[in-house]
Amino acid sequence: MEIQETMSMLPNITDSAKTHLIKMAEKADATNIHFGVKGGGCAGFKYDWTTIETDKIDPKDEVVKLNETKSLVIDNFSLFYLMGCTIDYKEDFAGSQIVIENPQATSSCGCGESVGF
Repeated sequence: MEIQETMSMLPNITDSAKTHLIKMAEKADATNIHFGVKGGGCAGFKYDWTTIETDKIDPKDEVVKLNETKSLVIDNFSLFYLMGCTIDYKEDFAGSQIVIENPQATSSCGCGESVGF
């Protein structure tokens, strides 16, 4: 019998990304960071980072606890496009950025925010 590996529905979040997202939420005085995709950008879609109030979270959205008080919210529409991705935060001599490694993406742009599916 062959065992098939399946992708997790939820993105993998590295420790450095978790720390950065918590800091983003604290700086914005928010409880939740929303991560999703929306139409636009040079490759067709772009990653979207915003804050979202707890009472605006749809019951179909996925909520990932970052710590005791902060969460990452992924809207139901975006979840399909973000399945199996890894969210990382990288710093180097040129600066820092959130990096999304997305196995669902068929193309991307050099800007790091635009992606095609």
